[in-house]
Amino acid sequence: MSFEPRSKIALGKRLRSCPAVRSLGVRLDPDLYPPEHLGLIRKSAKIYYPTHHYEDVLLALRKEVFPRSYYRYLGNKIKQTELFTLLDIPHPRTQIYYGKNRKQKILKDFTYPFVAKIPVGSSQGRGVFLVTMDHELDRYLHHAAPAYIQEYLSFNRDLRIVVIGGQVVHAYWRIGKKDDFRHNVSQGASISFEDIPDEALDFAVFVATRCGFDEVGLDICLVKGKFYVLEANMVFGLVGFRLANKDIHDTLDGLALSNKI
Repeated sequence: MSFEPRSKIALGKRLRSCPAVRSLGVRLDPDLYPPEHLGLIRKSAKIYYPTHHYEDVLLALRKEVFPRSYYRYLGNKIKQTELFTLLDIPHPRTQIYYGKNRKQKILKDFTYPFVAKIPVGSSQGRGVFLVTMDHELDRYLHHAAPAYIQEYLSFNRDLRIVVIGGQVVHAYWRIGKKDDFRHNVSQGASISFEDIPDEALDFAVFVATRCGFDEVGLDICLVKGKFYVLEANMVFGLVGFRLANKDIHDTLDGLALSNKI
């Protein structure tokens, strides 16, 4: 093969089982690394899983990191929406409201029903609400600052498509419960691997490539013949992998060994 054993350097633990990668761990102060590790970090042109703690400094040192567009967008719906909008990627119409008079501004721009989300830190369908009347909006605004408001698109299932290193490694439908507009597996949605359209896979690769997402689980819906990306998940659930008898760590190890990441 075209690599030397353990020739790649990682800080985070994601590739700790891969024989091609040496995982150094994360020390909160660079001086806590032994000299050998500091030397490896200084010499390596590319660092895998640099973590929040070291990504910015490594980029300032003009090193390549993997995965790109990962830590900055992890759990931040506002930054993701800004990125999708500026790149003209199909995404439900979304507005973010700060400061005073948010309710009046929202109701000027949206009519019921619409979706309201806690924009930073929420996951697994928590912090996502279908707002149908005034008192529901009031309750949401009491807890959310800023307010993240999105048009409601009607669909009974969506796709989770995992793209790593520019290629689809897994995809499945998430079929929501009859009484829940959300399609999160953690909220009781079921999984199907049947009849996944090639166009959806192509769209997911397009989105990941345009956004520079090296490792991402994209939530994608199809409404009136058009695909929309709902959200980018850097930390994604593994139930769909287990049901398909796939192991995400084996997948990552294989991509690293074959120099595809």
